[in-house]
Amino acid sequence: MRIPRSRCAVLVLLAGVTAACSGGAPPVPPAEVVAVKRTTVPADPGDAAWNGVQAFPAALILQDMVEPRLLEASTRQVDVKAITDGKRVAFRLEWADPSGDDQSDVARFSDGCAVQLPALVKADVPAPQMGETGRPVEIAYWRAGWQAMVDGREDSIKALHPNAAIDHYPFEAPSLEKGSPEQVAMAKRYAPARALENPMAGPRKQPVQDLVAEGPGTLRPAAETRSTGRGIRAPKGWAVTLVRPVPDGLGSPGARSQVAFAVWQGSHGEAGARKMRSAWIPILVEPAK
Repeated sequence: MRIPRSRCAVLVLLAGVTAACSGGAPPVPPAEVVAVKRTTVPADPGDAAWNGVQAFPAALILQDMVEPRLLEASTRQVDVKAITDGKRVAFRLEWADPSGDDQSDVARFSDGCAVQLPALVKADVPAPQMGETGRPVEIAYWRAGWQAMVDGREDSIKALHPNAAIDHYPFEAPSLEKGSPEQVAMAKRYAPARALENPMAGPRKQPVQDLVAEGPGTLRPAAETRSTGRGIRAPKGWAVTLVRPVPDGLGSPGARSQVAFAVWQGSHGEAGARKMRSAWIPILVEPAK
């Protein structure tokens, strides 16, 4: 059916009026992550300081490079905001995940996320797959299970399994004074990961750990964790803030580098190398105004 030109003109005019009344076309997403300059950086994902910062929609892809691979897509996008005071940079990550998994157990995995930056800010960055030999990357890693501990969940069988029936533990015997060297030593016998000082074993004082890597299979804890973070449940999933020191060369206005992100969805069986991850994404420190 042909529409007369006069009616076409009216339809175009009405479309323009409708767009104007509704605020026009949606804003164009930024082409890079812009770290907005502020005097302080927010530590909480619910801080009002994030309200005026435009989010970068970081597309996530399968980790299909090394074993154990992830061959089925889960989280397809993480929305990223960044704020810096020149000394520290805060990243706010938000993604959809209705299940909210914060426990690790047999066939159960915790949700998590991570921010990766080159250890040295250069024009030529290492491979985004966790760096290369002699060209390390730094990773700030948050886990929902750690957040639950920090928020007050006890690190005990009863807390993790409320319906469990426990008859007796030797380290809870009345003859052992709680907190005494003998009682602590006895408790360690029933917690071998802690006895071996496994850094992944609870309880936790913060929900974040700093890691370094020089390629797949080389991931290890950093000498110390300088990053902090906090995660909360958002309307559709998680909102997490990761705050870390600014890498050398990325503290001044107008400075550039690359950043990458990863998300683990526990209900999808994701742990370790099984994750959704991004390629390198340009990051810009907001130029001076």
